[in-house]
Amino acid sequence: MAATEDERLVGSGEGERLDFLRDRHVRFFQRCLQVLPERYSSLETSRLTVAFFALSGLDMLDSLDVVNKDDIIEWIYSLQVLPTEDRSNLNRCGFRGSSYLGIPFNPSKNPGTAHPYDSGHIAMTYTGLSCLVILGDDLSRVNKEACLAGLRALQLEDGSFCAVPEGSENDMRFVYCASCICYMLNNWSGMDMKKAINYIRRSMSYDNGLAQGAGLESHGGSTFCGIASLCLMGKLEEVFSEKELNRIKRWCIMRQQNGYHGRPNKPVDTCYSFWVGATLKLLKIFQYTNFEKNRNYILSTQDRLVGGFAKWPDSHPAPQYIVVYSSLWVLLVVACGTLPQRGLMSSVMSAPRIRTNETLGRLQRSVRTQPLGHGASPSVIYF
Repeated sequence: MAATEDERLVGSGEGERLDFLRDRHVRFFQRCLQVLPERYSSLETSRLTVAFFALSGLDMLDSLDVVNKDDIIEWIYSLQVLPTEDRSNLNRCGFRGSSYLGIPFNPSKNPGTAHPYDSGHIAMTYTGLSCLVILGDDLSRVNKEACLAGLRALQLEDGSFCAVPEGSENDMRFVYCASCICYMLNNWSGMDMKKAINYIRRSMSYDNGLAQGAGLESHGGSTFCGIASLCLMGKLEEVFSEKELNRIKRWCIMRQQNGYHGRPNKPVDTCYSFWVGATLKLLKIFQYTNFEKNRNYILSTQDRLVGGFAKWPDSHPAPQYIVVYSSLWVLLVVACGTLPQRGLMSSVMSAPRIRTNETLGRLQRSVRTQPLGHGASPSVIYF
């Protein structure tokens, strides 16, 4: 009897056969784009984040054909906070997370509607651009000038970024979001790069990991955000000496048990297979990790009934949690033996490659049959 699609990708467990349930994961991601259980109602203001995780998962499973790309693209553009005719809201532009404010549906590039509580969110801008790239859009309807103006308004004097112009927490997550936005738009005028670099530099902790800010505890997620930001800027080896980079590498390598944890003396958690694994790849030592143990741990967190991945075995999968993306990322890395080269959170299977067309000033996707290279798709970041 021919093997079903769910049986084609298999992890060789120790004493147990661990199957990669591909079809179930495809259906799980589809459901996340259609309807979510009531317990996820708190995600209403960040629907764009859920869409990013689901689209990234489908992209890596080479299954984007199960969704209506054009409809999703129109919905994403309707979430763009556009300048009004008098441009009085220019510093508030970007992308909002959903239609919760009741702003009229406007997927065009026409002037926006003034609303006292309407503003972009740095993570939603990053997520929105990423989704558009995943779906093959050329970003021609993105008001790049307004997005960059809104981004500049979010940078603080210490070099970090807050999420919204009204003020919020500020830390390494949003430095990473800002770096991705500038990289995707091919325009670094959206930030004071020197200040951002100094913020990353000051966030190196006593144990050689990177923290959310100066004087804080080092963490796998913030280490990825800092290192990836420097890679996107092309400044990694200028900011840290070889000795310092070796110490960062050692800190990251020491995070693996079977899966990875984000901090010393903490339990492993599926999401850190991405945060730490991607950092190790950016630092060019991913090959020294134990692929098999990591893969088997991730496979053990699958929900064998409805699909999706959880933080730990025997837990419920969470669509808003990065594991649904990072788990597949690692599984397919092990299967394909390839990884994205850039610091963007990248979908691997269809590997959208950002290329700048100097004449048109647009981002284009390379042909799907190209070898897997640096990818494009970066969302709000849950640690």
